[in-house]
Amino acid sequence: MLLSQRLGIKYPIIQGAMANIATAEFAAAVSNAGALGIIGTGGWNAEVSREAILKCRKLTDKPFGVNVMMMNPNADAIFEVICELKPAVVTTGAGNPGKFIPRLKELGILVMPIVPTVALALRMQQAGADAVIVEGTESGGHVGELTTMALVPQVVDAVDIPVIAAGGIADGRGFNAALSLGAIGVQVGTCLLAAEECPIHDNYKQAIITAKDTDTIVTGRSVSAPVRIKKNRMAQQYVKLEKEGATREELEKLTLGSLRRAVFDGDMETGSVMMGQIAGMVKRIEPLSVIFETMVNDAKKQVETLSAKVAALG
Repeated sequence: MLLSQRLGIKYPIIQGAMANIATAEFAAAVSNAGALGIIGTGGWNAEVSREAILKCRKLTDKPFGVNVMMMNPNADAIFEVICELKPAVVTTGAGNPGKFIPRLKELGILVMPIVPTVALALRMQQAGADAVIVEGTESGGHVGELTTMALVPQVVDAVDIPVIAAGGIADGRGFNAALSLGAIGVQVGTCLLAAEECPIHDNYKQAIITAKDTDTIVTGRSVSAPVRIKKNRMAQQYVKLEKEGATREELEKLTLGSLRRAVFDGDMETGSVMMGQIAGMVKRIEPLSVIFETMVNDAKKQVETLSAKVAALG
């Protein structure tokens, strides 16, 4: 069963919960376009999260989800709001949501933690998760070490619950690859940054569609806080400080407010311009509906070509 069948949506595609970008309006637009929109609560408090969920519900009658960052000190209160308002799906990152899973499932809310390793996928299965979103290091933003191609099949082999693939997926080829590796759907982020409905500064969108294959870099590995962003002046300064042995606190001073500068002010030099390695494949600003339809239709067409190649093996 594909994710779309499980959720009653048109496409088996989840929108990534990109901080400061995954608003109620954007999540609703994604759901209205046939995928699963996700509200990213990030560092919000419970009341802001409540307002976002209620707003999203006014803007769409389709299923949508809410992402909770477990490191947020307001996470417990946000989960209380989620249990009250009952969105279709909860995704989580940066921690273990295990203590919340039984109650969420009792309320009929599907729980899909984001995991970067087999070990964490197994822990989430044991905790009762309905599925796991397996995210490779190709992704933008906070990343792990393993690539999507290597990680997804290992998790598929290790767990009995469904797997959604994330990281490095932007077209029908990546979509088909994910299904071939055993996933029931995909999560995408970078390719949606170029959507007409995406609430980021136009400078950010232009940075995506003009990016080359080598235009991203991972910062923060030295302090166990790896983040994939665009290579710019801030990133270069960050890497220089890392090589000089800067502490995590010193590095955090450099990045303070940098994501907001990129998203809202369009600062492409001192802002934290999060994007995945597939940014170099994104060439146009298009409506969400076109992005999703093109991805799935291309995947269908490519199956015929792939079948012919496999048949040629004899």
